[in-house]
Amino acid sequence: MAYCDVTIMGGGPAGLAAALSLEACGLSVAVLERAPQPRWAEPAFDGREIALTHHSVSVLKELGAWEHIPQVAISPLREARVETGRSNHPLTFDTQGRGVDALGYLVSNHCIRRGLYLAASQRPGIRLLGGTSTQHIRRIGEDMTVVHDGGEITSRLAVGADGRFSQIRRLQRIGAVMHDFKRAMLVCRMAHDLPHHHVATQWFDEGQTIALLPVNGGASSIVLTLPVEEIERLRKLERDAFNAEIMQRVGGRLGNMRLVSTRHAYPLRGVYAHRFASPGFALIGDAAVGMHPITAHGFNLGLKGQEALAQEIQAGLARGESPGSLSVLRRFERRHRLATAPLFAATNGIATIYTRDEPAFRVLRQAGLRVADALSPFKSVVTNMLMDRDRAA
Repeated sequence: MAYCDVTIMGGGPAGLAAALSLEACGLSVAVLERAPQPRWAEPAFDGREIALTHHSVSVLKELGAWEHIPQVAISPLREARVETGRSNHPLTFDTQGRGVDALGYLVSNHCIRRGLYLAASQRPGIRLLGGTSTQHIRRIGEDMTVVHDGGEITSRLAVGADGRFSQIRRLQRIGAVMHDFKRAMLVCRMAHDLPHHHVATQWFDEGQTIALLPVNGGASSIVLTLPVEEIERLRKLERDAFNAEIMQRVGGRLGNMRLVSTRHAYPLRGVYAHRFASPGFALIGDAAVGMHPITAHGFNLGLKGQEALAQEIQAGLARGESPGSLSVLRRFERRHRLATAPLFAATNGIATIYTRDEPAFRVLRQAGLRVADALSPFKSVVTNMLMDRDRAA
């Protein structure tokens, strides 16, 4: 049996970031990840491009992960546009008057994961256990014992960070609100002839939702949302036919397009755990809150969640409280719920309004975009939320 201060189950971005944050508090940390060590250390491209806020970039810099992300992989997001239907007035957001040249930065998920892994592998207080699955979690006195397929680890705090379909959440008998949007999204990179000018577009067209996310090298990440069977058909479609269909779906707005990556499909389900904490246990990342990607804030909220957990633990240590103390974890839970519950509800509402094609919904969203684009205070609030510069400035 091994011992450490904190055991984290799940070695994705939230789990690795939490390990780095907690190790910086002077705690010893073990991270258990089901993927084999080589695949964990060098994750493959998975199609997902992450829109990082300024605050998230600041967090990644503090954790030592940003320096491991190649500069060529960091694409500035200079403007964001929201459109509905065809030839309708767009809602636009930009950085004018804010003293910066980007709303945020697009970085491939696998690059972020690799950067966090490299940073964690260099910290003496962090043990990285790849190819390791959790079997049971037991609370004995003030300690948590995690039984895995390689032995046991006892710690003062156990953290679940294994994604929105979390096995760890189920092992702890924590339920969750599950919202199945009955859609899937296809993600891939496509090169194109016309420049994107680093403008991201979220386009709610009839029968489909498309995001065009600008990446470096004359290419864009395509995020296409459709019924599950349609996504599966497109994922398997012959390359030339796929290129032609995507060009038709985006209305030819980027000129000739060609697939330059693998294609990946993901189900669209929102998840909100009934509890984020119990004695000796906490949930972070998508295991706590799994957002619909329509507002592009899921990853950023995951980073904020682990940051809140580490800050509350650090404050508790200064008062002589254990990292697994229920009072410490309740403070984290209240803080993270306040940060996530309103956005989770609003995101699900937006996803419902903007992905239904009945005439009433089409009229509502067209009128909504026109009104919103004319309201400078509203646009300023949303822009500040997209950028999240308060603590990064």
